Amino acid sequence: MDPQQLDAKAAAALVAEAALAPSMHNAQPWRFRLLEDEGVLELRPDLDRAMPRSDPGNRALYIGCGAALFNLRVAAACAGLAPEVRLMPDPAEPLLLAAVRPVPAPGRAVPEEDDLARLHPAIRRRHTSRHPFDEKDLPEDARAALRTAAAREGAELLFPGPWHVDTVLDLVHDAESRDAVRPEGMEDLRRWTRLGPEADVATDGVPEYAFGPRMRDGRAPLRDFAGRRPVADRGTTAFEHNPHLALLSTPGDAPADWLRAGQALERVLLEATLAGLATSLTSHALESPDLRLLVRDPVVGRGHVQMVLRLGYGPFGPATPRRPVREVLDVVRTA
Repeated sequence: MDPQQLDAKAAAALVAEAALAPSMHNAQPWRFRLLEDEGVLELRPDLDRAMPRSDPGNRALYIGCGAALFNLRVAAACAGLAPEVRLMPDPAEPLLLAAVRPVPAPGRAVPEEDDLARLHPAIRRRHTSRHPFDEKDLPEDARAALRTAAAREGAELLFPGPWHVDTVLDLVHDAESRDAVRPEGMEDLRRWTRLGPEADVATDGVPEYAFGPRMRDGRAPLRDFAGRRPVADRGTTAFEHNPHLALLSTPGDAPADWLRAGQALERVLLEATLAGLATSLTSHALESPDLRLLVRDPVVGRGHVQMVLRLGYGPFGPATPRRPVREVLDVVRTA
C-alpha cells in the first residue's frame, strides 16, 4: 500500500479487516465510504441491520461499529499508516460515526501505532467460542493486560468476584426466561440465525455450525441460538462451573460512549486472543434496562456496563461469514 495515497484498493484492504469485527448476532451493521479525493474513510451505521426488539436504542449496533473502527485502526497501523480518527465529527450529521484519515507514520516511530500493529495477527484469529472452557484460572498478568487494554480506549474492565458472577449469571437466566414467555423477543434471533443449507452460503448472521454444543450442565452464560429448533449433530456437553467473566463499562452512556466501548471491546478481545484466551460475549442481560442496571457491581462498579465477556482456555470458535467488501464500502470521487 502506498502510504501517500488511500485509493479504492487500499481502502478495500482496510475495510476487509475492519469487517472482521464482532457484532450482535453477526449482523455486521456498518457502512464505510471513501472520499477518495480527500483520503478519508467515513463510518456510518447500517440501520437496515438494526434489531428493534433486542436493541431498540441501537446501543449494541454502535458497539459493533466501534469494534469495526478499532480493527480499521489496527489494519492501518500495520500498513504503516497513522489513522487520525474523529468520532461524531459533524453535529449536523449524527449518523456520521467517525471520519478516519490514514496518514503516513514517520519511520514507524510512533509507539501507539506500533502497539496497534502488534495486534494485527489477532484480527483473523479472533472468533467467538461457544464451547466449554477449562476450569483453569486466568493469570493476574493476563487480567492486568486486559484491564490496561480497555483503559487505553477510555473504558474500564472489571473482573467480578464470585458473588457478583453469581448475580450476573442469574440475570442472564432472567433474560432467557423473559424470552421464553415473550416469543416476540426472539424475532431478532430468528432473523439472524442460519440453519441447514442456508448456513453454507450465508454472508452474515450466526450459522448453525457456530452455535456450539448444547449445555448439559455448567454455568457458562451463553445464548442458545437454536432455541427449540432442531440442529443436526450438535450434541450436548458439560461447560465450566466457574466461568471467568469480565464487565466492560464506560463513564457515559451516549452514542460516542458506545463507539468507545466497541473500540475498547475489540482491543480487549485482540489482546486476549494473542494471550491464547478464547472469548465469547453476552449482551442478553443488558438488553433489558432494568436488568442492565443490576449487572453493575454496586460496590466497586462505575459507569455503565456495555458488555459481558467470558474468557478462558478452550477451543477458539469457527470463523463466521462476512459480507463482501463491495457491500459495505462505497467510493466517492468528487474531482
